[in-house]
This record gives sequence, C-alpha cells and structure tokens, in this order.
Amino acid sequence: MDTADLIEQLDPAIDAFVPELGRRARLRREAGEVEARWPSGVGRPALFGVAVGVKDVVRVDGLPTRAGSAVPARVLDGAQAVVVDRLRAAGAVVAGKTVTAEFAVLAPGPTRNPYDPAHTPGGSSSGSAAAVAAGMVPLAIGTQTVGSMIRPAAYCGIVGFKPTYGRIPVAGVIANAPSLDTVGIFAREVAGLLPAAGVLCDGWRPDTGGGGAGATRRAVLGVPTGPYLERAEPVALAAFEAQTRVLRDAGFTVREVPVMADFAATERQLFVLNRYETARVHADWFARYEELYRPETAAAIREGQAVDDAAHARALRERDGFRARTLAAMDDAGIDLWITPAATGPAPLGLGSTGSSIMCLPWSNAGMPSLTVPAGHAPNGLPLGLQCVARPAADEQLLGWTTPVESALRGALPTAPPAVRR
Repeated sequence: MDTADLIEQLDPAIDAFVPELGRRARLRREAGEVEARWPSGVGRPALFGVAVGVKDVVRVDGLPTRAGSAVPARVLDGAQAVVVDRLRAAGAVVAGKTVTAEFAVLAPGPTRNPYDPAHTPGGSSSGSAAAVAAGMVPLAIGTQTVGSMIRPAAYCGIVGFKPTYGRIPVAGVIANAPSLDTVGIFAREVAGLLPAAGVLCDGWRPDTGGGGAGATRRAVLGVPTGPYLERAEPVALAAFEAQTRVLRDAGFTVREVPVMADFAATERQLFVLNRYETARVHADWFARYEELYRPETAAAIREGQAVDDAAHARALRERDGFRARTLAAMDDAGIDLWITPAATGPAPLGLGSTGSSIMCLPWSNAGMPSLTVPAGHAPNGLPLGLQCVARPAADEQLLGWTTPVESALRGALPTAPPAVRR
C-alpha cells in the first residue's frame, strides 16, 4: 500500500495530516522525479523514496504553511526550510504537512492518539508523532522548544530524537522561542533515525554513533533524583522503577545522582525565556491579526509582552549556570546518559490539552540532546517512554548508546500496536 493509500485509509481516525487537495497526484509526481533523478540502484542517497511527514511550522515549497493558525498563509510564507532541502536532496518525498499546535505553542490541533483516539497524542508535534505511530510514514520531522517531540513520542509509543540545540538548522522554520527551538526526528525505532540523522545534522560523524565507537561499551546511566523527578506521576514513577530494574538486569550500571535542588527556579527561568521570545517572534503578526489567534497562544504572547529585556538577559545567564551545574554533575558521577520518564505519565484523556512538558524542561533548557524509546505501557494500555539525555554535541553517542537500551526494554516491556493498526 502506498503512502497516499495509507493516509486515506488511516488518517480519518486521527487527523495527523493537514488536509491537502491533490495529495495523491503530487506524491506520484514527486516520486517519479526521485526515480528519474536516481534511476539505478547504484549511488542512491540515504533517504531514497522515503515518505516523510513535515510539521506545519516548517516551510515546504509547493505546500502552504499555516502553523495550525487562522493567520493568512501568505503572511507566513517564506523560503523552504533547510531541513526540507536536505530531505529532498537525500531522495525523500514529503508526504504532507502534519498537524501542529497553533504556532507550536499551546493550543492543540485536532490530532488524536493512535492508541486511543479519546486521548491526546501530545504536542506540539502531534501530527508528526501520530503519523509515524499509525504507520502512515516511517519518518517525520517535528520541533521541540520544551517538550514538543519527546512527550508526543512517548504518548504515541515511538522514538523521538531531539538533537543538541542548533545541530539541525532552523532556517525556514517558524520560531517559537529562538534560543530553545530545535528541529528533530520521529521514527519507529532508533535504527530508523540513523539515516535521517546523518542527512540532517550538521557535521554528523557516523563512526562515533550507532554501531561505531559510541556503542563499543554500555553507557553508564544516571537517575536525577530530587524535586525534578518527583514531578512525575505515581504511575510514571512506578514504571520508571521497573524500567531501571530491567536495565540493571541487562547489565547496565545505573547510578542515582541528586541534582536540581532548585528546580522550581529553573522552571521559572525557562518560562521567562520562552514567553519573552515568543512575544517578540509574534510582535508584528499579533499586532495585525490578534483576533485570529487562539486564546492559549494569545495569552502566552501577552505574558511575554510583560517580560522586559533585563529579565530575559538574566534568564539567559541563569540558564548558562544551570547547564554548567548539570554537566558537572554528570562528570562528578561518571555518567554518560541521564535516564528519566519521558513524560509525567501516559497520554491524558481528552484533546483540550497536550499534557505536561515538565520532564523535558531541564534538558531542553540546557540544549542537551535527548531521545525517548518505548518502555512498556501504563495499566490503561497506553504507551510509556524512557527519556535518555546526553551531553551537548554527543548526538552520535546518544543514538549508539540508546540502541541496547531500546533492545533491553523491548524484550522485557513490550507494547501492543496502536488501535488504528489492529
């Protein structure tokens, strides 16, 4: 079954893709262009013929960018994103735009969770995560400012990779908060990320990642005990205890490290940073089209308008201190990866909220690369994820080290397929 057939058959149940007239004809044409460009099996690029969903804050030539908003698409138009340039140069075909929360902020789109359509798929990269989970595409592009990839990947039972801040260019992506925004990748398993990571990440070094030096020993894992970890719900903490037990039994060294005693201050610091920058990104659009913004987005912008330049500068300095302390704790404890629940629990009931991003907050704040792998399920049958976090610029090692983590968890904590594919 081709991509157009899959979308037509499966998407009515979950609304992962932005509606597109003539999708089938466009996909047929673009696939033909890829075949004509690389007619022989020799020399075909890494993503030859791979259908990719692209979050609708990422500009794609030939498709309007609406960012989940009622603001006129012409206002949001611009040059194609570098990430799409790289996808297409590597032979990929854009399956379509995937649903996003409005401007990748808070107001949810219509997408439903493929495991149970009564539950949220997470946000703001909801459509991308759901499209991969449902099997419509093997790969999708999302963005994360705080928790917009790791959380929906966990809720939808797939792998989400948020690289080091700045590792994938954001040119051509509508910003949320520029000092935090990161482009990332969804796939069904870690191995499915590797070809795309090599294409999309600047300066990728395959010899230090999966299958190379990064995988020659098992990572030493650190559990960040204290106020941060306590923000997870009891069901997530119970599952996390089971996950760490599986990893210890599989031969991993797991060390508990007390950190982030001042986590509440870090949470306030990131809020100042995020809201200030969102308000500045939208200053012109909001002045002209305020009545078209949804209440959640408008409220976030107004909160940011109340933050002054001095407070923003102070938040940036505080973030630098937080990053330094977090990395020092890794060095002192001799750990390679932090492991944590990927979300506070399974996907919440209802579509009015995309859930909490708090479990992703410190790592996004520090610009560290993170990845979530499926890690069993909650008592209600919905997926849970384990978040793994590496030092900045250690993206290759992160993918290499998480492959055996993924294997151990899959063997001991299997998950059922989504309802839309049963």
